Amino acid sequence: MLILIAGPYRSGTNDDPALIRKNVHEMESYALPIFRAGHIPILGEWLARPLVELAGSRKVGDEGFNEIFHPTATRLLEKCDAVLRVGGPSTGADEMVRVGRSLGLKIYSTLADIPGVE
Repeated sequence: MLILIAGPYRSGTNDDPALIRKNVHEMESYALPIFRAGHIPILGEWLARPLVELAGSRKVGDEGFNEIFHPTATRLLEKCDAVLRVGGPSTGADEMVRVGRSLGLKIYSTLADIPGVE
């Protein structure tokens, strides 16, 4: 399966770059176990961040960021088989789960729920 890992990005960070990096690292920590179970993990951030930069974004939440960031993950969901929702409160991650459900994707809340993950 292609599994989107969705968790907080900006939530709880006050847009502090160090705290955002910590949130991304937390989401990325789920990728290797998913891969080792035979699946392909993906974060929307892996695709969106370079595009946000190309769009001329200078800070989180500006016009270039908003044009690209969440729409990238939403479009990506159309190619995914499942969503793993991780971490704490996040409007964006909850939206990914909502969209995933509307597309009929499997929604997981723990690694242990994913087939083959030990």
